[in-house]
Amino acid sequence: MNTAYVIVTVLAAAWVGYSAAAVFLRAGWVVEALTDYGVPRSWWPWLGAAKAAGAAGLLVGLFVPVVGILATIGLFLYFAGAVITVMRARSYAHIPFPLLYLAPVLVAAALGYAA
Repeated sequence: MNTAYVIVTVLAAAWVGYSAAAVFLRAGWVVEALTDYGVPRSWWPWLGAAKAAGAAGLLVGLFVPVVGILATIGLFLYFAGAVITVMRARSYAHIPFPLLYLAPVLVAAALGYAA
């Protein structure tokens, strides 16, 4: 297994896990953004759970590659939905934020494919 792949995957999982924790703990910057984007409060726990499951899936994917692939697909869809939500709210300056979480996930997937 490629060392770069393992390091980037662990960092990507930590980054997405941090994002999940921010949703669960109702961090001010998350609550404000979700409210501004019009995301219903009832969805917040599910969004946090989806991110947490994706982060866990990335780590499991180090040992069971198909799980990592599925986690990558799920996180890609999640953050693509986040970009669409931000665009629908016309908060165009915030589009890079979900992409910052998606980028390391995609880099980890590319390194995994190359390994």
